[in-house]
Amino acid sequence: MADPALVRRLLRSPSALAGAVLTGVFLATALLASWIAPYDPVAPAPDLVLQAPSWGHPFGTDELGRDVLSRVMYGSRISLEVGAVAVAIAMVAGTALGLIAGFNGGLWDALIMRGTDVLLAFPGILLAIAVVATLGPSLVNVMIAVGIGAVPVYARTVRGSTLSVRQMEYVEAARAAGATTGRLLGRHVLRNIVGPVVVLATLGVGINILIAAGLSYVGLGAQPPAPEWGAMLSGARQYLRDAWWTAVFPGLAITVAVVGMNLLGDGLRDALDPRLRV
Repeated sequence: MADPALVRRLLRSPSALAGAVLTGVFLATALLASWIAPYDPVAPAPDLVLQAPSWGHPFGTDELGRDVLSRVMYGSRISLEVGAVAVAIAMVAGTALGLIAGFNGGLWDALIMRGTDVLLAFPGILLAIAVVATLGPSLVNVMIAVGIGAVPVYARTVRGSTLSVRQMEYVEAARAAGATTGRLLGRHVLRNIVGPVVVLATLGVGINILIAAGLSYVGLGAQPPAPEWGAMLSGARQYLRDAWWTAVFPGLAITVAVVGMNLLGDGLRDALDPRLRV
């Protein structure tokens, strides 16, 4: 059950509310796309090629006559899947590494942190491109690549929080009472550092959507005819002068999803910060 105080703090933040609304629209569209999309997102219609927005096609049609609105709706499902799976990969791997490094210290800490330093030396998008280029262009490989690129951020954040929590009296008391390392990490450490991880995950979904769209734009992500936002933007490049809607609406969808996630993440960060609690 949600903490009532946390909910009240979120409700008092206009930006958090705006982020929650935008994120809610994004999630609802992704979950209900099969029922609310007016047309098949991949079926071509040669007699409707590059039709301007109208009552029948509010977002117009693309170069193959496909309804842009339907493709944007189904694209939200793909973007949500990529963002969520990549965050899950990064969160699980990064949290585990951060806990081990922060709680054990010594050689484990040195090895794990030097490894994250190497990964952090590369910009996230370049690291993702390198991984996808190695594994081959596909949506699954994009999820893996984006997830791997985000692991160092989770690892360093969790390590820092673990270093602080492991010195607390309740952890020392549990250790003195004979608690195993697994119990200490799961019951006394992890549950008290979950706040920063949740905030990172919320912000990470938006960032991952943006990176995945960039990879699809350059041909390393979702492959045609998949209705992915980045791939839609790539296909619309040569029609910008005569059919602006083929690029504007997928671009707006990316913007709304990323801005919504960022606003919600910022609101969660402020609500979970004990220094801002009143």
